[in-house]
Amino acid sequence: MSCSRQSCSWRANLLLCLGLFLHCGEAIVHTEAQAGPLYRVVGSPLSISCNVSGFSNPDAEQEFEVRVKKPANPTFEINIISTGNNDFGYAIYLDRVRSKEITLTHVSPTAVVFEIQRLQKNDEGEFECSVKNSENVYLGTYSAHTVVKVIDNSLSVSSPASTSLSYNEGEALMLTCQASSNTVQHTHLSIAWYLRKDGEDDPRPIISLDRDFTLSPGPGFEGRYQAGLVRLDKIGEATYRLKMDQLEVSDQGQIYCQAREWIQDPDRSWYAITQADAAETTVNVRAREVLPDTSSLVVRISAQPPTLQEGQELSLSCNIDTEKLRERFFSVAWRKGGVELARIGPTGILSVGPEYSVRGQEGELRAARVGSKDYRLILQPVRTDDHGVYICTAWPQDRGQDGVFTQGAAQDSSSQLVSISATESGLSLEMQNIVKVNERDKLVLTCKVLGVKGQLSVTWQHKATSAAIFTNVISLSQEGVMETGGEFSRRRVKATRPTTDTFTLELDEVTPSDSGVYQCAVSEWKTNSKTNSQSQTATVTVEPVESYVKVNLVSRDNIVTVGDDVALMCRVRGPHVPITLTWSLQRDATNLDNILTLNYDGAVSWSAGVEQSYQLKVENKPNEVRYHLLIHGASQREAGSYQCSASVFIENAYKRLPASNQLAVKVNKPVSKLDLTSAPALTSNINTDLEIKCSVISTTSASSRYAVTWLLQQQAEKQIIVSSDRDALLAFGPQVELSHRQRISMKHTKGPSFELSIRQAQISDGGSYTCEVVEWLQDPRGDWYELSPVSRTTNVTVLEPENNLSIEKNELELNRSTTQDFTIPCHITNQSSSDSEFQVIWFRQKVAETKHLPIFTAYRDATLQDRSGMGDRLRFSHPLPNQFSLTVSKPGREDSGLYFCEVEEWIPSLSHGWRRVAVEKSGNLTVYVNAEGDARAVSEPACNSGIWIGILVAFALCAVAVVVGLLLKICQSNRGKKAENSLWTEQVTLNSKPSAED
Repeated sequence: MSCSRQSCSWRANLLLCLGLFLHCGEAIVHTEAQAGPLYRVVGSPLSISCNVSGFSNPDAEQEFEVRVKKPANPTFEINIISTGNNDFGYAIYLDRVRSKEITLTHVSPTAVVFEIQRLQKNDEGEFECSVKNSENVYLGTYSAHTVVKVIDNSLSVSSPASTSLSYNEGEALMLTCQASSNTVQHTHLSIAWYLRKDGEDDPRPIISLDRDFTLSPGPGFEGRYQAGLVRLDKIGEATYRLKMDQLEVSDQGQIYCQAREWIQDPDRSWYAITQADAAETTVNVRAREVLPDTSSLVVRISAQPPTLQEGQELSLSCNIDTEKLRERFFSVAWRKGGVELARIGPTGILSVGPEYSVRGQEGELRAARVGSKDYRLILQPVRTDDHGVYICTAWPQDRGQDGVFTQGAAQDSSSQLVSISATESGLSLEMQNIVKVNERDKLVLTCKVLGVKGQLSVTWQHKATSAAIFTNVISLSQEGVMETGGEFSRRRVKATRPTTDTFTLELDEVTPSDSGVYQCAVSEWKTNSKTNSQSQTATVTVEPVESYVKVNLVSRDNIVTVGDDVALMCRVRGPHVPITLTWSLQRDATNLDNILTLNYDGAVSWSAGVEQSYQLKVENKPNEVRYHLLIHGASQREAGSYQCSASVFIENAYKRLPASNQLAVKVNKPVSKLDLTSAPALTSNINTDLEIKCSVISTTSASSRYAVTWLLQQQAEKQIIVSSDRDALLAFGPQVELSHRQRISMKHTKGPSFELSIRQAQISDGGSYTCEVVEWLQDPRGDWYELSPVSRTTNVTVLEPENNLSIEKNELELNRSTTQDFTIPCHITNQSSSDSEFQVIWFRQKVAETKHLPIFTAYRDATLQDRSGMGDRLRFSHPLPNQFSLTVSKPGREDSGLYFCEVEEWIPSLSHGWRRVAVEKSGNLTVYVNAEGDARAVSEPACNSGIWIGILVAFALCAVAVVVGLLLKICQSNRGKKAENSLWTEQVTLNSKPSAED
C-alpha cells in the first residue's frame, strides 16, 4: 500500500500521537540537518550533514532521501537523491547524480553527507533531508530542513603588472596585492603569500593573515619572521604588502597572493566560500659574490657584570677583529635564545628587534658602536626574564659602486651566560588573564602591584595578535603625568592610580578591533633612576554587538480578515544600547518598502501615506526592548512580509545588525454571506414582455455594492447579455445586436433585486438565464474589493402559438384592354407579432405555360427587385403596414395570365437576429388582355363562359342580366378601392436586386 507525501502526512501525525500515547518513555526519532541559511558561491561545493537518532536499533543502517523546494515554487518538492534508490531523482538532477557531481554518502549507519561538487544558481532553495521509517510506528521527526542561498562570486584579487623581478642575495623584496569583496553578507578575508619553486607541484606558504587578523609564518620562514625579516602589512582597506628583507637564493621562484572569503554559518563555524589568486610574479635572486676569506674574523662577547640583580644595568660588549678592519664594513647583532635584541648596520644605524621594541622606546635598551672594533648594548633595568645565554654575531658587508651593501657570511661569538636574580624589592604584578567586554562598553583593566617600595610608573600597551608587537596605549609617570600613545591619542582613554598599589586602564566605547593582548608594564624608580620593571598581560575579547544583541519578530495572529487589527512585536534582546529601528514591508519578490524609522534619540520618520495605518509602541524590559507595530483595520495594502532591522550607534556611526526574521501577514477577504433567489423556470408566449427577477436574500454587509451580469446559455454557447458594475453603469454583451438592445433593459429595485426585461419575447429568446452577482466591500483604507461571485439560473421557455399569419385569398378573373391598368393586391389580414416584418413576392404564370415565375419582390428591408421585364409599366405600392399591391399599366396581350403573391413573415430574435416564422400564399388573379377591352370577374367556382352559354341557352336573357348586374357591382367596388389606394399609394422607383433563387 502506498500514498502520496501529502496524504501520508496526516497518517504520520496520527501514528505519532498514538506512538506518544502508547510508548511513553521510549526513544523518539529525531532528525537533524546542518542549520541554515548557508550562503555559498556559484561554482563552489556544497556539503550538508544529516543524522538521525532514536531508532530502537541504533546500529541499523537507515535510508536517507534529499529533496529541494525552489523559491519560484515553494510548495513543490523535487527529488534529488536517495541512498536506497538510484532512480529516485527527477530528471533535472538525475544526470548530475549519475555523474557523481551530486552524492549522498553514509558516514555512519545513521548519518550521511549530502554534497554538490559545483553549485549552480538554480540549486538555491530549501533542502529537506528525510529518513525512511524502518519501524512499525511513527514516533518523532523524520525530516530536517536547510535553506541554501546561492550568491555570485564578488571576490577580486589583483597585483601590479610585474611579471619578473631580479634581486641580489641580501636585498629586500616588496610586493603588494589588492583584495576586496562586494558580498552583501558579513564575510571576512584571509590573505596568504605563496612561493612556487621550479620543479615543485605544491606552493609553499610564506606568511598569512587569517580571517581573525592573526599573522602566521609558513614552514621554513619562522625564524626569519621572528627576526623581523618577513612581514605582511595591511595598508588601507584592500592592500596587502609582503616585505622580505635579506633575500636568500632559496626565495627564488613564483610568488603570488591568494585571498579567501569566509562566512560564518549559523552553527558559528567559519566556511571558505571562495578563493582567488593574483597573478604570479617571478622573482630571481642572484647569489652574492664570494667575499675574501673571513676565517680570520674573530667575534668576542663579554658581559659586565655577568651576574647581577633585577633592576641593575647590564652591558654586553661585542668585539670584532680581522685583517684590514678599518677599511671594511660590518653589521653586528646581539641575540638571546634565537631572538634578536638589536642590530647595528654597516653605517651605524641601530634597529631594535620586535620583541624589545617597547623597551627600546622607553630607553631600557640602548646600543652603539664605541670604537672601530667595539660595539656595546646596555639593558637597564634588567628583569628576571633577561636571564639567559647571549651571542654576538657579525657579518662583513661589501659596498658596491652603487653604494649597495652585500652581506657576507655570519660569524658568531661564543656564548655568554648572564645570571639575574630577583631583588629584595619583591615587585610583582597581578592581572585578570582573560577579559571579555561588549562592544560599545568601557574596557577597564586593573593591574595590582605587590611589594611596592619606591616610586612607580606604568605603561599600558596593546597588540592585536600574539605575533604582533606591543604599541603604547597610555602611560602614567611616577610624577603622575599621563601621556597617550599613537592611534589611541584620538580615543577616550585614561590611566589612573586609584590606590597606592593599583593601576587602572579605562578605554571608552571599545570595538572588536580593540581585542588583543594588553600589557601592564610597571617600573620602580629611585632618585630618577629605574631600578626594577615588571609586566603582566591580559587577553581581551571585545564581543561584537551582533553577538549579544538579537532581533526577533513575532506575532500572535498574522492571518487576519480585512478590517481586523494586527499586532507585530520586534524584540531586541540584550543590553540596552542606542538602537535605531526600521520597520519594512515586502509586498512582492522585488520591492522592500520602509514603513518607519525610530531613531535612537526618539525621533520617528514615517514613509509617505502610511502613518494613518500604523501605530508604534515601545516597551522597555530589563533585558530587552519590545517594539510593537499595530495595524488598525488591516487591508490588502498592509499584507506582505514584515521585517524589523536595527542599527547601533557606535563612535558617531551606525553599525547595522542582522535583520530579524521575515513574518508574513496575510489579509483574507471575509467569507461571503451573499445569497440569491430566483424562479427556477419561466414560460412565456411569443410577442409578450418577459421579466426575470433575481433577489438578494442575505448579504455580507449593509453597505455592500453589487456588480450584476446576466448571461444566456443556448446549447453549448454562453454569452453575456447585459451587465452593470458596482456603480450601476450598464454595458451590453459584445454579441448582442443593436436592434435587440432596444428590447432589453435591466434595473435594480429595492431589496435589492435585479430585473432583466425583454420586450416582445421571441422563440429564440428561450434558454438558461444566469444572474451572476459579485458583492463589493470597502476596506478601512477606502479601497473596494470583491468577493466570490454568486449566481442563480432561470430556465426560460418562449412558446410560439399557431401560425397567425393570414392574407386575402379571393380568386378573381379580369378582362382588360390595352388601355386599362390592373392591380394585383396582397393584403395581410392577421400577423404573429406587432414587430413582424414582411417580404412579398409576386408570381405570374403566362397563358399556355405550366410554370409560374417571380416577377417582383419587396424585401423586408424595403429593397425592391423587378424581374418582369415590364420596366416603368410596373408600379409597387405599400400604403399601409399590412397592405401591398402591384399595378401593371398599359398592359399588352403578353401580360395575360395567372397572378398571385406570396408573403414571408419575419420576427426578431434575441440571440439569432431575424428569423422567418410563416409563409402564406394569396388567391389567384386571372387576367385577360384583348383589344376590345372587355373585362369580367367571376368568383370561384367559375366555369368557362362558353359552356355556360351552351347549357343555359334557354336562360340567356336571365344570365346576361345577372352577369351585367354582377359586373356593375364589382366595377363599383374596384373603383372604390382604387380611389382608396390613390390616397396612400407611393410611386417607388424600382431597383433591381438578385434573389436567393437566382
